[in-house]
Amino acid sequence: MVETIKQQVHVLNPFEHVRSLCQRIAAKVGERVVGQEETVQCVTAGLLLGGHVLMEGVPGVGKTLLARTLADVVHLKFARVQFTPDLMPSDILGTYHVQVAPDGRPMMSLQKGPLFSNVVLADEINRASPKTQSALLESMEERQVSVDAQTYKLPRPFMVIATQNPVELEGTYPLPEAQLDRFFFKLHVSFPNRDELHSILDRTTTEYASGLHPVVTRDDIVAMQALSRSVPVAKHVQDYAVRLLLATHPGGADSPESVGRFVRTGASPRGAQAMLMAAKIRALIEGRFAASIDDVKIAALPALRHRVLLNFEGEAEGIKTDQVIKEILAKLPESKG
Repeated sequence: MVETIKQQVHVLNPFEHVRSLCQRIAAKVGERVVGQEETVQCVTAGLLLGGHVLMEGVPGVGKTLLARTLADVVHLKFARVQFTPDLMPSDILGTYHVQVAPDGRPMMSLQKGPLFSNVVLADEINRASPKTQSALLESMEERQVSVDAQTYKLPRPFMVIATQNPVELEGTYPLPEAQLDRFFFKLHVSFPNRDELHSILDRTTTEYASGLHPVVTRDDIVAMQALSRSVPVAKHVQDYAVRLLLATHPGGADSPESVGRFVRTGASPRGAQAMLMAAKIRALIEGRFAASIDDVKIAALPALRHRVLLNFEGEAEGIKTDQVIKEILAKLPESKG
């Protein structure tokens, strides 16, 4: 796939081509989604890295619109699932139906569920029961689903964009740690400011039409996913990501006092993977050919905030994981012998 990109480009090299495509994606998404530049960048990075994204924000800030717009811009199959307490695993995986074969005999055929899409929006994922939430685990990790002892591969690329409302917690089921860990990023979708609210009203209460059309293809996305892994990372940059991860654990060599006091469990190795891969794609988008420590620092919050678990004292004190991670970033030296 990387060779396909190289063949398509005569003047630009493959890395510059990826940068150009990412800029076109962000520009097109911005025609429909007001503001949220950082969120758009992170969701785009998740798509290019084959990772899943959890977005948290109050109703009406554009979480669903962003997911649907991204799928439209990259010309991928999109499916939206409204998670509710009565949603069953078969509603998202699919079920078998009896059909008549060409020779007249009955046969079983799988009616595929919405998971057999490229971009799946799991809207208000924390409203579904743990049984249904667990049905997503295999698809998010292995890119496959199992239905009645049969395994089916999911299309490439495959990405789950989940949303949850931090305000209405009644009737919800907190996501288990194992499922949270499978999300590449957790993003906090901010409330629009005054100017952004004016832009939203101008677009939604007038005859404004975005005229959105795809700017990249599925093959482009698959090729960029492969290319992003070829971005080099110096050993000292990788070591910084490792020390940052270890500092989220109580008793770690570089852990500040707040970690030992407020943290129950630090981030898993997937956190280091997410930071490094996000650093690579950030360097790629900015036209640099190697990831830096600053790239790792920028990726730390979305990559770690859902992987650091607070203890009872931390929750009682109203501590946020972002506060803990920011303190680690402030105190962790960039190099260490």
